[in-house]
Amino acid sequence: MADDDIRAALEAHWAASDANDFDAEHQIYRADSVLEYPQSGERIRGRDHIRASRQAQPNAKRFTVRRILGGGDLWISELVLTYDGRPSYVVSVMEFARGEVVRETQYFGDPFSPGPSRVQWVEPIE
Repeated sequence: MADDDIRAALEAHWAASDANDFDAEHQIYRADSVLEYPQSGERIRGRDHIRASRQAQPNAKRFTVRRILGGGDLWISELVLTYDGRPSYVVSVMEFARGEVVRETQYFGDPFSPGPSRVQWVEPIE
């Protein structure tokens, strides 16, 4: 699969995620894909289990894509994931084989205030 096709598939995936279209969101995953959340120590095996775990999430969520970078079989998405109005910054690392995600690792970071030692060099990100 060409890089342009994978980028389009990722854009469709994140748009479906934002719209809570669980069927469209999970078309990108191979049936035996693996999803890992290192901060919580969780691993979920299989597209159906990944979909079920996301459908069970009770929070209202929104996705904003900041950028998508990658090529070949390795792609990185940088996102703002907002749960119930509270943003969390996410990096999703997706590994592809034959045009489908075989492994995804998501890293989450909560916002924090800039440190006072660097305030003179800081400008806000909008």
